[in-house]
Formats: sequence, C-alpha cells, structure tokens
Amino acid sequence: MSHNRIILFGASGHGKVICEILEAQGRIPYGLIDDNPLVTSLLEYPVYNTLQQAGVRAGDQFIISIGKNSIRKTVAATKLQAMSFASAIHPAAVISPRSSLGAGSVVMANVTVNSDSHIGKHVILNTNCSIDHDCIIEDLVHVSPNAALAGNVRVGEGTHIGIGAAVIPGVRIGRWVTIGAGAVIIRDIPDHAVVVGNPGRIIKVNEP
Repeated sequence: MSHNRIILFGASGHGKVICEILEAQGRIPYGLIDDNPLVTSLLEYPVYNTLQQAGVRAGDQFIISIGKNSIRKTVAATKLQAMSFASAIHPAAVISPRSSLGAGSVVMANVTVNSDSHIGKHVILNTNCSIDHDCIIEDLVHVSPNAALAGNVRVGEGTHIGIGAAVIPGVRIGRWVTIGAGAVIIRDIPDHAVVVGNPGRIIKVNEP
C-alpha cells in the first residue's frame, strides 16, 4: 500500500469533482472526512467523521474539498495544521511548465494556466477558467467556471471570482473580494469589495 494516501476533507459536490480528477490521474483517494455523521460514503469512497476514525498516519496527504474560501482557510489553519497537502490537476488542463501551483490547490478540466503565472495554496481553478501569462493568484482564491483573467492580473488571498467574469490585463484585485458572475473588471478593486456588472462596480465593502 502506498505511503502517500490522499484524503479529502469535505464530502460534498466539490469533493465528487476532486475524486474524479484524482481518478483521472490514476490516484485513488483513500477516503474523505466530513463532520456530518449522516454522510457515510461519497462516490463509493468511505467518509469518516474525524481524523482519528480515518486512521490518519504519517505520510498521508490532504486536499480540502470545500468550496468556500474562508472555511478552507480555517480548516487548513486548525484541523489540518500539522498535515501535508496534495494538489490535483485534471489531465485535460493545460498548465505551462513555467508556471507554479501551491500545495492543496485543485485544477479542473479544461483550465488553462499560461507562462509565468503563479498559483498559491488551496486555490480552486474551476472548469474552463483561463489564467493568462504573468498572473499571481494568491492563496485560497476560487476562480469559477468560464472566468477569464488576462495577462499580469493579481488576485489577493481568499477572493472569489464568479462564473464567467472577465478581468482585463494588469488589474489588481484585493484580498477577500467577491466578483459577481459575468462581471467585467476594468480597474483595480480594493480589499473586501463586492463587485457586479459590466463594467464592474462596487456595491458594498464587507467587514474584514
């Protein structure tokens, strides 16, 4: 048996997608952990309620299979603080060999990451999204399906870019920003802002 078992933390729809990415890579998940005692399996994989119940051992690697960025941050900093993390990249993704991807990040089918872009830890690059050259995507970002980032865009920690959003070259998007579905971002966005529309406009700023 492999010393590097992969365990997913979070047994939801997002977990299903990550299980299938791992399968497509020829890596079979050992199981999942979820604190809902009513969930006992996901896609035929066992779901445990605690690390102890899963029999976690040295060498095991985790992927946090939870879509909400703030919860991924909390889990990584508390429940899995001492653990190591695996990444998962769908074979149908196109990732430049001159780019980098942090631990715990997930790249779904038909994603493109172009040259000299750097993706942080626990990032979700969702189905069909596009990250052009020289982008910096900080930790815990979620780029939703069909969103497109042009070259030299920077996205701060914890930001969620909605389905089908578009970001023009050189824009700086702050930390813990929410970009609405279909928004078109043509100027820099400050931390904690909520942005919708075309062109994107700030409708509120959340409390840090």
